[in-house]
Amino acid sequence: MRAAAGEAIGLFGGSFDPVHNAHLGLAQAALAALPLRLVRWLPNSVPGHREGPQAGAAERLAMLELALGQEPRFAIDQSELWRSEPTYSIDTLRRLRLELGMHVPLVFIIGADHLLALDRWHHWEELFNLTHFAIAERPGHEIRETTMTGEVAAQLSRRSAAADTIGTSPCGCMVRFPCPPLDISSTAIRGKLAARNGAVDTALEKLCELLPAAVLDYIQSRNLYRNNT
Repeated sequence: MRAAAGEAIGLFGGSFDPVHNAHLGLAQAALAALPLRLVRWLPNSVPGHREGPQAGAAERLAMLELALGQEPRFAIDQSELWRSEPTYSIDTLRRLRLELGMHVPLVFIIGADHLLALDRWHHWEELFNLTHFAIAERPGHEIRETTMTGEVAAQLSRRSAAADTIGTSPCGCMVRFPCPPLDISSTAIRGKLAARNGAVDTALEKLCELLPAAVLDYIQSRNLYRNNT
C-alpha cells in the first residue's frame, strides 16, 4: 500500500532537560524542509545510552508545553516519559507502529552527530524497517561518509533519498535537510543555571538567547538546576 504524500509524522526524541532554542530550531527546520504533517516530540525518562535527566518528568513536560504551545504542528507524546526502565528507539518505534500501523510514514529526526553513532543504537539495523531517518546538517557539520563507520556509511549510501520522497513510503530511507547553526546544549545551559548567583545575575541575559522566555521563567520560578551541572 502506497502512503499519500503529506501523511508523514516526524519523531523527535530526547531528554529535553531543558528544552531550548536549538531543539525548536531543528524541529522547525524539519517542518520547513520535509513533507511532514506534524512533529511528535518524544521526551524520555531514562535514556538507554546515557545518564538520566536532572529535572523531573512533570517539570520537563511543563517546559515542553510552554515551548511548543504556539506551533499547531508540534505534539507531545508522553508515553515514555513516565517509564522507570531505559528507553530505546527500537521500542519507541515498535510501539508507534502498533499504534499507527505499518503504512504511515515515520521520520526519525536526528542531528549529524547522532548519525555517526547510529551503529551503537539498540538493534540499529532493524530501525530501517520501522522508520525513515532525517539528518539535520548545520553549516560546518555536513555529513561526510569518511567520518562514520563503514556499516553506517554503507547504509547511508544505499538508503539516501530526496527529502520530498519520504511521504510516499513508510520507512527505509535516509534524507538530509538544512538546519540553522545554533550551538546550544542542555548541558551548557544547566551549567549556566547552576552558576547563577542571587537576584543580580548577568548570565540570565545570555540565557534569554538560548531558551524560550516562558521556559526560563518556569526554571527560575521552580529554582531548577541551581545545584546541578
